Amino acid sequence: MTVGSRIYTGVRRPEKALVEAFRGLAVATISDSMGKFYCVDAGIRSIGTRPLLGTAVTVRSQLADNLLFHKAIDMAQPGDVVVVDAGGCTHRGLCGDLMCTYAHSRGIAGFVVDGGVRDIDTLDTLDFAVFARGVNPRGPYKNGPGEINVPVSIGGQVVFPGDILVGDHDGIVVIRPNDVPEVLEKTRRIMESERQMHVEIERGSLDRRWVDEEIRAKGIEIIDDHYA
Repeated sequence: MTVGSRIYTGVRRPEKALVEAFRGLAVATISDSMGKFYCVDAGIRSIGTRPLLGTAVTVRSQLADNLLFHKAIDMAQPGDVVVVDAGGCTHRGLCGDLMCTYAHSRGIAGFVVDGGVRDIDTLDTLDFAVFARGVNPRGPYKNGPGEINVPVSIGGQVVFPGDILVGDHDGIVVIRPNDVPEVLEKTRRIMESERQMHVEIERGSLDRRWVDEEIRAKGIEIIDDHYA
């Protein structure tokens, strides 16, 4: 086994019903249910308007190289998200129109690239989710080496093969399959609480006393005077 040049073919994918349970749920609310952790950093943004939902097939690539990215697309199954750790390098676009169109034709749910992409005018017309750190028209190399289906780091967040990724315009959150029941329960509880708050706002009955209570508890002084 050659470290840095290896491809694992197996992925422990969660049941599709567990993945689909997150469809339409807000990334921010899911993150709140996990202690406000497990989000990809703000540098990786949606390219287009499509939300993201799927199971991770991971790639560790050399900077500006997409050979292993191509192989991962051939290996991925419908509903997978190809997640590419390109070290944050945006000097070249690692994928574009052709790769996205091909992946979409195979039922792949989307790409997350910690690096650059290109052809974004066309990408926005596809029913295919793409998240990336940047855009660059220059094409990539195909020299390797690289790895597939190993743990990778995307925007400061570790992603394991088989993790569930949910993305919207706020960003991306990553869920380990074993955590799904707890995360779903807490997310739904938060959603119900926020729904009730909206009702109270409309009624004009929202209780805001907690703000002053927290300020007093933290010893913040309120001075009924002008600043000298």
